[in-house]
Amino acid sequence: MTGRPLRSPGARERLLSTVLPIAGGAAPVVLLVLASGTVPFRGESVIPIAGILIGGAMTATSLAGRRLREELEQRRGEVEAALALGFLPREAVLFVIRPAAASALVPPLDQTRTVGLVTLPGAFVGVLLGGGTPLEAGAAQLLVLVGLLAAETLAVWAVTELVGHGALLDDVPR
Repeated sequence: MTGRPLRSPGARERLLSTVLPIAGGAAPVVLLVLASGTVPFRGESVIPIAGILIGGAMTATSLAGRRLREELEQRRGEVEAALALGFLPREAVLFVIRPAAASALVPPLDQTRTVGLVTLPGAFVGVLLGGGTPLEAGAAQLLVLVGLLAAETLAVWAVTELVGHGALLDDVPR
């Protein structure tokens, strides 16, 4: 049962289950980076940063959706018990899934922890190969890491809220 995708029988559900968490995670970070002037508004600068952030938000959305579905399947009785105690449906679901949502952020946190120690950071190497100084390369890598964590956190939050509202999973107790 854990291999089932998020519910998406219609156009609205497909939009919510994929585009909203991904765009909601990546777009604010891209806009912040552009508005701050950290990345120049040129294609060769924006496309790689936006691509990295969108990719991270996609991974976080998928992982969170899968993790939340598993948690709801395993703890269905707890959601039903919370409903029986008078919790609103959204509160009952969020009570059960919030801890699991946090576990969807473990891979990006692990990745951030190992960058520069175990793995070669891509943005750092790219800036160096492009003729940048080590300081510029370090700044670019830091921007990517912090941006990724922000985008992934926003994407996981969006998926969690959509599941809490019953918009993504069709077998949530209500």
